[in-house]
Amino acid sequence: MTVKLTLENLARREEWAKLGVALPAFDVAAMRRKTKEAPTWVHFGAGNIFRAFIAALQQRLLNEGLADRGIIAADTFDVDNIRLIYGGYDNLTMSVTLNADATTTREVIASVSEALVAQPADADYARLVEVFEAPSLQMVSFTITEKGYALRGLDGGFTPAVLSDLEGGPAAPKHAMSIVTALLWRRYQAGAAPVAMVSMDNCSHNGEKLREAVLTVADAWQEKGFVSDGFTAWLRNEEQVSFPWSMIDKITPRPAKSVEEALLRDGVEGMGPVVTPRGTFLAPFVNAERPQYLVVEDRFPNGRPALEKAGVYMTDRDTVNRTERMKVTTCLNPLHTALAVYGCLLGYQLIADEMKDEELVKLVRKIGYDEGLPVVTDPGIISPRAFIDEVVGERLPNPFMPDTPQRIATDTSQKVGIRFGETIKAYVADENRDPKSLLGIPLALAGWLRYLVGVDDAGSAMELSGDPMLSSLREALAGVKLGEPDSVSGKLDGILRNQVIFGIDLVEAGLGERIEGFLREELAGPGAVRATLKRALA
Repeated sequence: MTVKLTLENLARREEWAKLGVALPAFDVAAMRRKTKEAPTWVHFGAGNIFRAFIAALQQRLLNEGLADRGIIAADTFDVDNIRLIYGGYDNLTMSVTLNADATTTREVIASVSEALVAQPADADYARLVEVFEAPSLQMVSFTITEKGYALRGLDGGFTPAVLSDLEGGPAAPKHAMSIVTALLWRRYQAGAAPVAMVSMDNCSHNGEKLREAVLTVADAWQEKGFVSDGFTAWLRNEEQVSFPWSMIDKITPRPAKSVEEALLRDGVEGMGPVVTPRGTFLAPFVNAERPQYLVVEDRFPNGRPALEKAGVYMTDRDTVNRTERMKVTTCLNPLHTALAVYGCLLGYQLIADEMKDEELVKLVRKIGYDEGLPVVTDPGIISPRAFIDEVVGERLPNPFMPDTPQRIATDTSQKVGIRFGETIKAYVADENRDPKSLLGIPLALAGWLRYLVGVDDAGSAMELSGDPMLSSLREALAGVKLGEPDSVSGKLDGILRNQVIFGIDLVEAGLGERIEGFLREELAGPGAVRATLKRALA
């Protein structure tokens, strides 16, 4: 017995049930007709976090009769995702939850009504314009990563693509933010119905980043006469166009070979992944952990889905901000980064395996419980201690989560400021606390510097994950060598004092000597990283 991920095959309900796969409990065809006539929700960035989490939220509302329309998925960049994964499987997704008890939960997600290429040169764009012009549209959400909002390069100037868009106007933009602004211009011209623009990306003040990017493009076009003063005024009126903040948390790693094999073994055909011409790894299934959190500022000028009935925390901006700070500065992200750099140095390939390592468990507990929780921002809606208990006790040790330290080590220079710098600032600001008492955080930062040397604890060269500051950091550490602890002399001040990286001058905060001391120990020779962790955390 075999089944395929197609609309036609959904009729074979008994066969899917034997495979332990939950099917949509609503009329998919009726949902698609209603969405076509009066769309309410568009989502940009139709990747794994969307498929495993956000689309599943709407599916729950559809299943329970609390919604009758789906989500229109759009992508400004990944045409292959839209054509091969959505188009090849009737806009269906196989969602596989990786439970910590070795079981999996499977569900066919059918809440995506259409999947569109959001590029002006593509035939889909006319439909997207039609959707944006519809008065029924309530929200436009995003999971395009923090880079998707960036208009400027490292030199502070507009990137060539953005500069071209600003000069060319809304007729044929190429950058995601220019495309979105052009679509909003069409909405304004069609009657200026209200709408909520909701970033759901995993970055601080995400709604603010989205708003600033859209306004930058719109203002440039207004100055050149492409759009009207009324349009930019409409965008700035949050009673008309809102930009709610949000906090999202769910780990959705790359599709795992073991999941693919299990689906095929159980008789689900066509689950093999594809690698696109751009090098993107795509699969018709997504695998993700069970825990998930979405906290959204409740500012929707044209109405919204009943997201709170699907488990979303709908609240105010301050609470969103506190929740995001709790996660990013204390309860999850600092632990992830510490495991990432030390996992690479110690030869680990899975985060879960690191959570069997006595020293690494001590390290994350020291950073999270001993150093972070005393100064954590309590959001009031989620208990910080309960959150970190779940992270340390269930999420990070989950052996069925194929998440790697190498993936998490990506862009570390962009992360350490918020993940560690905010806790250090809290210690500096509190006269009853001494930043020199910190041990786990300086050890994590020393581990990152040791990682940047590019040699693991066995003395072998290792590949470093991508980072926009990698070349400049490596240049600053040129000449630092394993087996020569004194080679760090005079090399660290420029890094440790860099407030762009850390958000604070670490030398002035009193942590320079401790970080350098740990790094010297870890450079003593092969095995020195392990020895330093053992000694420091004894």
